[in-house]
Amino acid sequence: MTPHHRQLTLLLLLLAGHTSAWGQASNPIPPFSELPALTAEHGWEPMEFPDIGRHTRYELSSDPDQGQVVQARADNSASGLIARVSLEPGDSLILRWRWKVDNILEKGDARRKSGDDYPARIYVAFEFEPDKAGWFERAKRKTVSALFGEELPGKALNYIWANRLPQGEMVPNPFTEDTMMIAVSSGEEKLGEWVTVERDIVADYREAFGDDPPPLVGIAIMSDTDNTGESARAWYGNISLSRP
Repeated sequence: MTPHHRQLTLLLLLLAGHTSAWGQASNPIPPFSELPALTAEHGWEPMEFPDIGRHTRYELSSDPDQGQVVQARADNSASGLIARVSLEPGDSLILRWRWKVDNILEKGDARRKSGDDYPARIYVAFEFEPDKAGWFERAKRKTVSALFGEELPGKALNYIWANRLPQGEMVPNPFTEDTMMIAVSSGEEKLGEWVTVERDIVADYREAFGDDPPPLVGIAIMSDTDNTGESARAWYGNISLSRP
């Protein structure tokens, strides 16, 4: 596992066990269009990796068609933004967002560790289910909990703007089978255009892991290029969660 994947796991553990103040709102994800700043106080926490010297830059930006959005600039870098949630998925939970990228990553490949970079992705983290885990996994997580005083999240879905992976295809992350990569956008056809994505995360979880999802604990955006050493620029519009 690369340094930023180790740090991503440790940072996502901070999501577990915390209830967001937005949890009872109609949409629990703080909208970028209404934020005065990208801070934890306003619902999005910086996710930076201490052992990676170059961090992706995120800033609020004005778009003539979308209003206020988040612009990400990655240059051989890795970092993200996290929003905490505490939400039971139920029978169906619709995740919807808009994004735009300037370029794909030529060396990007969702099936290889060396290519596990994306100009844009949405990371959906779920609560860990100890009753469904093996002894080794439970022991590992118990050790982490003792060291850090927090519980690791469980399985995750990553919605990615892929290079080689065809749109609609789902594959395990090359570092861990507990994370599934889903190519919701792919290739160069839509470069420079705003693309709307809508997914039922309950249906995707069932397809990915063959089971109903546990509670949702966090949503993150991430543009990273540290494995490929490339550069990318992306924009993220509002992200919403809703019942059908």
